[in-house]
Amino acid sequence: MKVYPFKIPKPINEHLIVQVDKEPIFYNRLHQHEEIQISHIINGSGKLLVGDSVHQFSKGDIFVIGGNLPHVFKSVLNEQDAHMITVFFTSRSFGADFFKLPYFNEFKTFFSNATAGFKVETNQKKIAQQLVKLSSQNKLKRFILFLELLDELGRANTQTLSRFVYSKSLSSNEGERLQIVFDFVLKNFHQPISLEQIAKMAYMTPNAFCRFFKQRTNKTFFQYLIELRVAHACQLLSSNKELNINEVADLSGFNSISNFNKKFKKIKGVTPTHYQQSLSF
Repeated sequence: MKVYPFKIPKPINEHLIVQVDKEPIFYNRLHQHEEIQISHIINGSGKLLVGDSVHQFSKGDIFVIGGNLPHVFKSVLNEQDAHMITVFFTSRSFGADFFKLPYFNEFKTFFSNATAGFKVETNQKKIAQQLVKLSSQNKLKRFILFLELLDELGRANTQTLSRFVYSKSLSSNEGERLQIVFDFVLKNFHQPISLEQIAKMAYMTPNAFCRFFKQRTNKTFFQYLIELRVAHACQLLSSNKELNINEVADLSGFNSISNFNKKFKKIKGVTPTHYQQSLSF
């Protein structure tokens, strides 16, 4: 199956798709689809690649991912299955002009924020309860609850996921090349990776690869690599308290503690030590 585009399975006469995933890992292929995606992580942890950015995800998180925004949840394999409830829909799911009705003016914030994707920062408990309840309701109650969910999401404080908004779907060829690159980097980010090495994997010259990657992620390859390494360091700092900063730096692919501290602070705004201390409160 081609990575792009990904088609959400849609039963006949169903305009709102509620999907429950419970597997050892989530679907781990970089993909995009026209539907807006609202996902609640019931169990599981790992990294979320979305647009031009890398984020952590863990139990209790709620994400909204805009239509045609490339993304992938890379789960960490645990004893318990990864578990996620997701709602898929488009702005046209209930008719081209449905959400343009004056009754839904308050939803404008939600749709505006959804374009670049966001993580919910406040009132997660109520929103999570709404999402869980959606999966067990009949069509009418599900629709009413869905509108209440959009209202709640539109009023929540959020963290933007991606700074780069994709204006169109990527081609299958582009998607496959990015998939090869992302798969390799996710498996080998803790080791040295050269531009020549990664360009060769994408069947490009280094210069052509740099242009290709920057145009499709709005950042250089090495900016992306450093963000991935820092995201992994954050996971280690929060889940492996017995590791010291030097060990975290080494396991995350940084060749020196000074470089690790510098890059970590630039991205997170605090040093690794302060970040780890903040997790204790």
